[in-house]
Amino acid sequence: MSESGGRGAGAAEGAGPRKPQRPQGGPMAMMPGEKAKNFGATMRTLLRYLKPYRARLFLVFAFAILGTAFSIVAPAIMGDATDIIVRGVLRGRIDFGSLRDILLLLAGLYLLSFLFSYVQGFIMSGVSQGVTYRLRRDMSEKMDRLPLRYYDSKTHGEMQSRMTNDIETVNVTLGQSLTQAVTSAVTIAGILVMMLRISLLMTAVALIVLPLSMALIRVIVRASQGHFADQQRLLGEINGHIEEMYAGHQTVRAFNGEADSIERFDAINKKLCDSAWKAQFLSGLMMPAMGFIGNLSYVFVCVTGGWLAVRGSVSIGSIQAFMQYVRSFSQPITMIANIVNVLQSTAAAAERVFEFLSEEEESPDPETEAVTNGFRGGIAFENVRFSYTDAPLIKDFSVHVSPGMRVAIVGPTGAGKTTLVKLLMRFYELDSGRVLIDGADISGYSRSSLRGLFGMVLQDAWLYSASVMENIRFGRPDASDDEVFAAARAAQVDHFIHTLPGGYGMVINEDATNISQGQKQLLTIARAFLADPPILILDEATSSVDTRTEALVQKAMRNLLRGRTAFIIAHRLSTIRDADLILLMMDGDIAEQGTHESLMQLGGRYAELYDSQFGG
Repeated sequence: MSESGGRGAGAAEGAGPRKPQRPQGGPMAMMPGEKAKNFGATMRTLLRYLKPYRARLFLVFAFAILGTAFSIVAPAIMGDATDIIVRGVLRGRIDFGSLRDILLLLAGLYLLSFLFSYVQGFIMSGVSQGVTYRLRRDMSEKMDRLPLRYYDSKTHGEMQSRMTNDIETVNVTLGQSLTQAVTSAVTIAGILVMMLRISLLMTAVALIVLPLSMALIRVIVRASQGHFADQQRLLGEINGHIEEMYAGHQTVRAFNGEADSIERFDAINKKLCDSAWKAQFLSGLMMPAMGFIGNLSYVFVCVTGGWLAVRGSVSIGSIQAFMQYVRSFSQPITMIANIVNVLQSTAAAAERVFEFLSEEEESPDPETEAVTNGFRGGIAFENVRFSYTDAPLIKDFSVHVSPGMRVAIVGPTGAGKTTLVKLLMRFYELDSGRVLIDGADISGYSRSSLRGLFGMVLQDAWLYSASVMENIRFGRPDASDDEVFAAARAAQVDHFIHTLPGGYGMVINEDATNISQGQKQLLTIARAFLADPPILILDEATSSVDTRTEALVQKAMRNLLRGRTAFIIAHRLSTIRDADLILLMMDGDIAEQGTHESLMQLGGRYAELYDSQFGG
C-alpha cells in the first residue's frame, strides 16, 4: 500500500478560502462581485446538473408564483375592507358580515402564501443539496483520476477552496437566489399590474423617481468599488503577514524581528483601515439616500392620491392599498440587483469547479492486466527518460534489479532519487523508455494492482485524524488487532505506544502535533510491516529517530527486507553499507554503481561522499 494515498485531507495552504456569496439585502450585497470568464457556458453546464430535477423545479417555480400572487392580491382586498369601514362610518352602520368574510379571505390567502413558500423552500433545499452532493462526488472522484503533475501546480488551500467554498456558493445560490429571482420578478410585475389597476396617474407619479434612485445607486457603487477592491487586497496582505509571523514566530524572536514585524503590520493595517472606512461610509450612504428618494415618492403619491380621492376618482381603501404597493415595490428591485451580483459570483465559483472537472486525466488502465505466474520481484528500468518541465531530469536511465535485492539510491538533492521510485509506481508517466516488473511493462497493470505491490515509508510521515490503531491499520484495513500489535512490536514502536495516554486507542489530532516527528515515522514503519508488501520503498525512513531506535529499526527492517525487493533512498550512507547494490545518481543518471566495498575501492564520487560524512 502506498503511503502517498490519502484518507484525510491535507492542511490548507496558500490563499485563504473564499466565502460564499449570499443574496442578502443592504448595500454590501449590491457591491459588484467576482465575474466568470464565460458566464453563458458556465450556466449551461450548471443547468445540466439541474436537468434531473426538472419536475421539482417546475413545482418550485409554480408554488413561488402562486405564493407571491396571493401576497400581492392581499393589499387590494385589505383596501376593500377599509372601504367597507369608511362607508359604514359615513352611513352610521358597518357591514360586519362582509368585513368578516374579507378578513377570513385575507387570512386564507396569507396562510396559502405561507404554505406555498414553505413547500417550494423545502423542495428547493433538496434540489440544491442534491446538486451539491453530485458536484462534491464528481470532484472527489476526479481527484483520484488526475495525474500527480496537476497537484504539483496547485496549493492545498486552492483545492480545498474549490471543494468547499466554491461548491457552497453554488449551493447557497440554488437554495435561495433562484426562487428569490422568481418571486421578485413576479412581485414587480404583479405590483405594477395592481398599481395600474388602481390609478394610472398615481403609478406614473410613483415610478417617476425610479430612474433617479437607479442613477444614485450606480454613482455610489462606482465610487465605492475601488475602495472595496483595496479593502479585499489589503485584507489578504494583512492575513498573509499574520500567518507568516505566526508560523515563524520563533525565528522572528530569535532574530529580534518583532519591531519590524509590528511596523509592517501597522503600515498595512493603517491602509486597510483607511480603505475600509471609505468603502463602508460610501456604501452606508446608499440605504439612507434610497430611503430619502422613496419617501419623496411616498409624499408625491399621498398628495396625488388625496387629490384624486377628493375628486372621487379613487376610494380611500384603494389609496391605502396603493401605498402598500409603493412600499413593497423597491424591495424586489433591490433583491433583483443583489441576485444579479450573486449570480456573477456563483458563475465564477462554478466555473472554477467545472475547470477542475474538465482537467486532463491520467491515461486509462488497460482492459486486460498483465499477469505474472508467481510474483518474484525482478525490476528493470530500460532507457527511461522523464522531465517535469522542458528540462529533462531522468536521462536515459537503465538498471536491472534481481528479485530480493536491496538497492540503495544515493546522490545530491535534485538528482532524481525520489522521482525514480515515483516513476516505478506510475505516479508520473514516462517521456520514453520502459519499466518492467518480472518482465511485464508496468503500463500493463492497473494502477491499483501495481501500487498494491509496494509499501512505502516516506521521510515526511503522513498520519490522519484517527486512533493509533487505525493509523497503523491503514495499509491493511482488514487486519486484526493482534496483527497490528505484532507489526508494532516488529517496528520497535509498541513500547512508546503504551506510554501514550490511551495507548493504541489514542486519537492523533488533525495536525498530528500530539506526537513527535520521530514517533510519527515509527508508526508509518509499523504500517509498512503490517501491509507486508512484496516490494519496499524506504525514503529516508529513519531520518527522524534517535540513534538507539534507529539501530533497533534497522535490525527489524533486515527481517522485513529478507526475500523482498527493496529500494532505499538515503543520505546517511551508514544505513546502506550492507545493500546488495548502491546506485549513485548524478544529474538524472547513474554515475557509479556497485556494493559499498567496491565503490570505496573505486575511489570515485561515492567514496568522496562517504569520506565527507565520516571524516575519511
